[in-house]
Amino acid sequence: MSSTSKTVEMNFDGLVGPSHNYAGLSHGNIASSSNQGNAANPKAAALQGLAKMRRLLDLGIPQAVLPPQERPYVSGLRALGFGGTDGQVLESAFAHSPALVANYSSASCMWTANAATVTPSADSSDGRVHFTPANLTAMPHRALEDQQTRLTLSAIFADRDHFAVHAPLAHTPLLGDEGAANHNRLSASHGTAGVEVFIYGRDALGPKTDLKFPGRQTLQASESVARLHGLNAKNAVFHPQSATAINAGAFHNDVVCVSNETVLFFHENAFDDPAALKAKITAQTDLLGFDPYFLMAGADAVPLPDVISSYLFNSQLVTLPDGGMALILPSQVEETASTKAFVDQTLAGDNPITQAHYLDLRQSMANGGGPACLRLRVALNPAQFAAVQEGVIMTYDKITHLENWVKAHYRDRLACDDLGDPKFLQESRDALDALTQILNLPNLYDFQRSGT
Repeated sequence: MSSTSKTVEMNFDGLVGPSHNYAGLSHGNIASSSNQGNAANPKAAALQGLAKMRRLLDLGIPQAVLPPQERPYVSGLRALGFGGTDGQVLESAFAHSPALVANYSSASCMWTANAATVTPSADSSDGRVHFTPANLTAMPHRALEDQQTRLTLSAIFADRDHFAVHAPLAHTPLLGDEGAANHNRLSASHGTAGVEVFIYGRDALGPKTDLKFPGRQTLQASESVARLHGLNAKNAVFHPQSATAINAGAFHNDVVCVSNETVLFFHENAFDDPAALKAKITAQTDLLGFDPYFLMAGADAVPLPDVISSYLFNSQLVTLPDGGMALILPSQVEETASTKAFVDQTLAGDNPITQAHYLDLRQSMANGGGPACLRLRVALNPAQFAAVQEGVIMTYDKITHLENWVKAHYRDRLACDDLGDPKFLQESRDALDALTQILNLPNLYDFQRSGT
């Protein structure tokens, strides 16, 4: 397989699954709630995601995919006492509760920023890349994902000399873990030691806070992940997420903040005391010998509601091979006056960000997921890069193959009422079975292992 001569950051994008729908399951996610009950277009959603991957390749950014999970999740429904053939299990569960089947049919694993927290080998105590799958206990439909996520990551990152895939944290309110969506990293380069910044929504052992929406990530989960990954007081920072941001609809910190190498790009309301966070980070980066660049959008110039609706900070911030950085932004940022003006100001300013690329991700955005939600960042040195399961690494030909696969298997209209149809179940399984052959990930799903 092709490799690279230096440490690079590879973006592992979630491949949108055939059950992409708008059931409005995510409390605190305004876009998801606002579009509840609308018909979705899974084919368009998947093709939009693949177009984003193609654009990253155009920019010289290594790109890979994480496959969707099996949905509808019949094994999960069967464990709840529904019996018969798989089709009968789905039909009887839907007759009992369409809302239950909606939870077991969600395509939410497409947002792989929630798949896991990743620590590169430059930071870990044992020199391996560490992954902890997020337990996602805050939302019932997402709490179903973590065990399959562990299986998938273990298949892709199978070489134990280079990778450590941990078990998810226990499913308890004390350890609510949302993965990389509440995690940032600052470093001089992808291959050098950095500071990992864990942002938490609540301290589960501290005083109760008055939040309109749940603080999904707990301090205790962040601390546990840091310990599992071999981090210490010199390379881990813990800081609370702003209640203002959570209550406005920033259910994850990556709605209001993104980092890349030396840059922390964030909104003024992302943190109650931005100066305190800057001080914590600077104290650590001074020890590592590099200066962080804090690029903040003021609330007066860019109102928080505009940030939430456009997903300005749920952009990908990537390092370009020839120098400088690029923002990968949803088209809504370009269509919102305040956010477009801030991006233009940023590009004209004296900072590392030199390019902005606006992409149509409307199907994902309507469910509350922008460019940053759709990717999991993994820094890899040459040996680690070569050890990644080759089938998931994207080339232009592989993207074309996946586009044709989507066109052959995906519906262009899916309503919530369709989720209980055994014909849709078979369509989804046919699609996933073909996908595992394309990606060379055999027996990835329950239905394949059981022969149904």
